[in-house]
Amino acid sequence: MKMIARRDLSAKDRLIVALDVPDLEAARSAMQLLKDDVGMFKIGLELFTACGVVLFDLARELGVRVFFDTKFHDIPNTVAQASGAATRHGVNMFNLHALGGRAMMEAAARAVCDSVKDAHLRPALIAVTILTSTSQDQLRADLCIDDPPLEQMVLHLARMACDSGMDGVVASAREAKAIRAAMADHDQFLIVTPGIRPAWSVANDQVRIVTPADAIADGADYLVVGRPIMAAADKKSAARRIVDEMEQALVTPK
Repeated sequence: MKMIARRDLSAKDRLIVALDVPDLEAARSAMQLLKDDVGMFKIGLELFTACGVVLFDLARELGVRVFFDTKFHDIPNTVAQASGAATRHGVNMFNLHALGGRAMMEAAARAVCDSVKDAHLRPALIAVTILTSTSQDQLRADLCIDDPPLEQMVLHLARMACDSGMDGVVASAREAKAIRAAMADHDQFLIVTPGIRPAWSVANDQVRIVTPADAIADGADYLVVGRPIMAAADKKSAARRIVDEMEQALVTPK
């Protein structure tokens, strides 16, 4: 469960595959197939609701790392209790919504630290800024958020997350460069980016998407990729193509 420092992340470590599958056997099959080609597997709401905590037992059995994509957002005490439970299940990373506020994030951070004896073995606690499916128009029309603009809102949430004890944020790779600059004094602050689409794939329902190479070049640490791998005829080949693209971006920075 040990966290890997940013400086020690290989290209493979940085690739998180989204297990957007319907049941335990599909999850087992994907983990077994891809565990040597990717760094982590994301367990999200669909799969967790279908299967529950047995997924964490499966991950331990197969020796794979897990990003528990919980997106907790509730009163501070509830999120703290849930965060402690997630930590005790041995996940490597999990997240909550930064929009839940400072008190909620601080409570979660304390619960994580209280749930492990060795601070080096705790999971990475990541705050979601603005979902990659959300556009500026939707912020304005659906949530009545017109000011600040989307990117400034993301930066505000990232700073608040950092001040509240989070290890990093989930954000669109389009904001990664600005977040990395804003967090220049916090060199271990992690940026996890969904909405990643290689040039050879399609966008689907994501709005703010970026290629793997551009995301890495702009400062992202972990890339979450789902359908371009899981829907590919050859999943291992698709994962390796993405890792190769990330590796090239790491050795030839902008």
